[in-house]
Amino acid sequence: MKISHWLRNVILTELFIPITLLIVGIYHGLMQTVYRAGLIHQSSFAGLDYYQGLTLHGVINALVLTTFFAVAFGHATIAYFLKVEPRKQPTKISMWLMIVGTAMAAWAMFAGKADVLYTFYPPLKAHPLFYLGLAVMIVGSWIPLFDWVGLLKGWRTSHAGEKVPLAVWGTVINFIIWFTCTLSVAYEVLFMLLPWSLGWKATVNVALARTLFWFFGHALVYFWLLPAYVMYYSFLPKLAGGKLYSDLVGRITFAIFLIFSIPVGVHHQFSDPSIEPNTKLTQSLLTFGVALPSFLTAFTMFATLEYAGRKNGGKGLFGWIGRLPFFDSSRYLFSYFICGLILFIFGGFTGIVNASYELNAVVHNTAFLPGHFHMTVAGPVILAMLGMSVYLVSQLKGKKVFAPALNTIVPYLWMIGVLIFSAGLMWGGLKGEPRRTNLGLSYLNPKSDLFHPQWVPDTLLTMCGGFIMFLAGVFFFIVFFGTFFRKQTQEADQLEFPVSEALHDERIIPLFNDLRPWVVLMVLIILIAYIPAILDVFRFAGPGAPPHVPNTPIPGL
Repeated sequence: MKISHWLRNVILTELFIPITLLIVGIYHGLMQTVYRAGLIHQSSFAGLDYYQGLTLHGVINALVLTTFFAVAFGHATIAYFLKVEPRKQPTKISMWLMIVGTAMAAWAMFAGKADVLYTFYPPLKAHPLFYLGLAVMIVGSWIPLFDWVGLLKGWRTSHAGEKVPLAVWGTVINFIIWFTCTLSVAYEVLFMLLPWSLGWKATVNVALARTLFWFFGHALVYFWLLPAYVMYYSFLPKLAGGKLYSDLVGRITFAIFLIFSIPVGVHHQFSDPSIEPNTKLTQSLLTFGVALPSFLTAFTMFATLEYAGRKNGGKGLFGWIGRLPFFDSSRYLFSYFICGLILFIFGGFTGIVNASYELNAVVHNTAFLPGHFHMTVAGPVILAMLGMSVYLVSQLKGKKVFAPALNTIVPYLWMIGVLIFSAGLMWGGLKGEPRRTNLGLSYLNPKSDLFHPQWVPDTLLTMCGGFIMFLAGVFFFIVFFGTFFRKQTQEADQLEFPVSEALHDERIIPLFNDLRPWVVLMVLIILIAYIPAILDVFRFAGPGAPPHVPNTPIPGL
């Protein structure tokens, strides 16, 4: 399929900018492990503060990269499957708003005026441009949804009686989740944090800000994840040499994500005294519900891969596994996808720990938590994004992939690094090792009275995993930029996806071909889950808090 040159440039820009920033994000990820292993016994290195680096790492990797990629991949998906391109003007406005917003927030972070981490919890206070930049980037990312919904409506009119393409179903659901959950954080940023940062308000309601953030914050995980799920259901079966086991299961999976992704954020606030236990219990139960689509996907993907392996000649109970194209450089996307799926097995099971009130109390605010979520965001999420970024650049620029053998190795090296890295973090977390802490200043400094020698083995293990991940990242950058800037050898502006057929292509079920009833159900469940939480916060939040700066214990200085 040939696409317009302007759309090609938009997609490439929305890939190139975040991948370039990812260099900074991955570097600071490595530096976190070095600080935490006690190799650095100071608060800064190379002119960058520990918390400045941690903020850059989190914001670039978890917010900027994921948002830009989701929009770029969404444009490609909608254009390819609906055979109609997004409208030019809103698409370009969206891109420029995201770029300008990112530049504003980036200035604040690089200038050391926004050391508030990617959660930007008050009473930590950032420069106003940080908050304004995030708001502008978010608004820019909203625009494509409304354009895509209009295109989908037109497609349904001209294709009456046909199934909405599964990839489109998943993409539109993902952005409905994104638009809904970001309403709360947009309110938090624009009406609470920005006026407070400008000095127009002396204090801020910390409990309300945290609750609004986590209305957004956990749904953000699924905004990261669903583009990977679109790839798993739509492309992985074809890459494996088989067919998707069930089209209907994919539709059910995305629909469940739509209704359960948002009303679960309070499980991040189990230790907050401003929310009553019954409210926490309700959202804890809903959190277990959001595990269901992942279990459905695990079953469907294993069935799909077994079918492909046996179709390729696999025999016996496990013989089909060896027939999958693990190291086929011509199908390198399979390598990225399968490594992400393997990591997500561990990420999913460790996430259930965090959903349990009692078990969460053991690991809350320990290194166990980043150990868990790096097996999600640094597992299926990042690997799907990296692999698809190379694929789209190769397609749209008409260039062969640079160093194809190296490209195929990257995901396996990354997977090994993440497994070692996360094992070290979770091991340390179970021993009480705190997260978001420069351990090298005290707990991992032998000269400090607070030295904890029992944390030395796990922090060294974490650092080893971090170095392997960093090496895989370097290899990826060689592949990506080598592909981007090499000589064109094929026709450009082409877009072709390895679309899978369904082994069980079930008949059309109207409930799973129409988003409207699911959106209504989503709103009802959100109201049931969050009205009590918001009421609790207003009842028990206490007085507002003045700004807090990490370098001084005195509020307001």
